[in-house]
Amino acid sequence: MHDGWARLPRGARIALTVLLVILVYLLPLIRPPVITTQQIDFGGVMFGVAALALVAVGLNIVIGYAGLLDLGYVGFYAIGAYTTGVLTSLHASWPFFLALPVAVGVTMFSGLLLGWPTLRVRGDYLAIVTLGFGEIIRLAVTNLGWVGAARGIKDIPHPPNIGPDPEPPFGTGGLFNIPALQWDGLVPSLDTGRETPFLVFGAVSAVPYYWLVLSFLILILFADRLVKDSRVGRAWEATREDEDAAELMGVPTFRFKLLAFALGAAIGGLSGSLYASSQSGYINPQSFPLLLSILFVAAVFVGGAGSRWGAVVGGTLVAYLPERFREFADWRLLVFGLALMILPVYRPEGLVPARRTLRARAADKEIEHLEGRDEAPRQVV
Repeated sequence: MHDGWARLPRGARIALTVLLVILVYLLPLIRPPVITTQQIDFGGVMFGVAALALVAVGLNIVIGYAGLLDLGYVGFYAIGAYTTGVLTSLHASWPFFLALPVAVGVTMFSGLLLGWPTLRVRGDYLAIVTLGFGEIIRLAVTNLGWVGAARGIKDIPHPPNIGPDPEPPFGTGGLFNIPALQWDGLVPSLDTGRETPFLVFGAVSAVPYYWLVLSFLILILFADRLVKDSRVGRAWEATREDEDAAELMGVPTFRFKLLAFALGAAIGGLSGSLYASSQSGYINPQSFPLLLSILFVAAVFVGGAGSRWGAVVGGTLVAYLPERFREFADWRLLVFGLALMILPVYRPEGLVPARRTLRARAADKEIEHLEGRDEAPRQVV
């Protein structure tokens, strides 16, 4: 598939990419009948999908690129959210887009603080340390009154609107409204009763939040590609495959592992900050359970560790499938858990494996073929 895409002319690739991006932006408005959720707002589901995909891309840097198993990633997610809540609502009244880079910076610094003493250990020990970090953050925000303790932080402001603000309580506002589609079988028509105010952030529609998170996701994917194809990405790959050999070849593995930890933490903080300013504008310690960390890790491995598009696919499936089959409320999590158990057995490299994984698998098959041919009995003439 990748070879076929590469054979297309550059102009055709650009045109197809632009069309695909536009389609993804319009999904909550098109509301395709096969994938649209019926028991919960589809725009809200798409916001959750984009947010989890963003988290998975950040965690993929840590797990997939650098080979560091982080089971406490929800701690960075919480730090980004609480930094935004503290600066915009609890102790100050900063605008959202001023608090956002500060939240990312604070989260990156926390990644450096955690990584400096802990990245000298490897494997299971690192997983245990990061797991403890996630629980420490949750317990700290539960007991510290300065960050709201168990009651959390409310009235976190939304991103600024484009155009006139909506009139309370449920006015639309904005420059214009965009109608959604409704479907009668396979025949679409405009649903004027379901309109989305263009870039108006509030309780009326979750679609503008989806557009905002999706825009950040596209920017992060572009930056991820640049970093992965650079000297830094090659150093991460060498460290992941054989850290001792990389050290002998002159790669400062600790420095590059620390960089991966800091970049992954920053993206987690970015997603947490966007979550804090979402429709509810409210966070509390129960918003960041340990289960969330497990889902983040599952998203990376389901999609394919080391593949940026695998992380997007994994985050999309982990966030979307439980909501799509909400009518099977008593069974959906059981089925989801069974799927996570079956996938490593039949597809251990993930749904969208990295190219290096495909190359390694092809090389292994070639070696097995050559060994089998060598072991075949020779015909005596």
